Amino acid sequence: MGGGIVRGSFIFALLNLLAYHRADALGYEIESGQTKCISEEIKMNSMSIGKYSVVGLTSEDQRITVRVTSPYENRAGYVAQLHFTEEVESGSFAFTAMQQGEYLTCFWLSKQYQNPPIRVTVDFEWKSGVSTRDWKSVAKKGNINAMVMEMKVMEDIVKSIHEEMVYLRERQDNLNKISQSFTSLSYYGLILHVYR
Repeated sequence: MGGGIVRGSFIFALLNLLAYHRADALGYEIESGQTKCISEEIKMNSMSIGKYSVVGLTSEDQRITVRVTSPYENRAGYVAQLHFTEEVESGSFAFTAMQQGEYLTCFWLSKQYQNPPIRVTVDFEWKSGVSTRDWKSVAKKGNINAMVMEMKVMEDIVKSIHEEMVYLRERQDNLNKISQSFTSLSYYGLILHVYR
């Protein structure tokens, strides 16, 4: 009985920790003539949002170009472009992932060739899945009891964890099948070698 209470308390603490996880903006330094790309593994049908801005913009030469692409190519070999903007100091994007995989956000200075090269810092925040929902504003708008809001947050996190576990199990099953097929091939190869 005591083990169940401890396990339940541990799970509740873990869910609270996950519920209050905040994605802070990270700063990336970009030099003219170079491209900085950040990838994010996103599950199918997950919402994804991103915000970016140049820190301390002092001239037009420090404006950036931003492109977000899908992980899959079309038949002609072109990747799907989800967001593209040129010569901006800040912006944002949002999309729902149509396929599962690594999505890519790339930044570069709009004026690539400068002598001497210049550097800028870009603040970038990218959220996907559960973290894209603003539960506090939902609670204010709907005047929902705080406990109900917490339960909804936890339910959403549990669903996300469950989906991730199912995904990892499927990957493990696929790896096991591949491993078994290689084992079978080497076993049959060994038998053929012995009978020669």
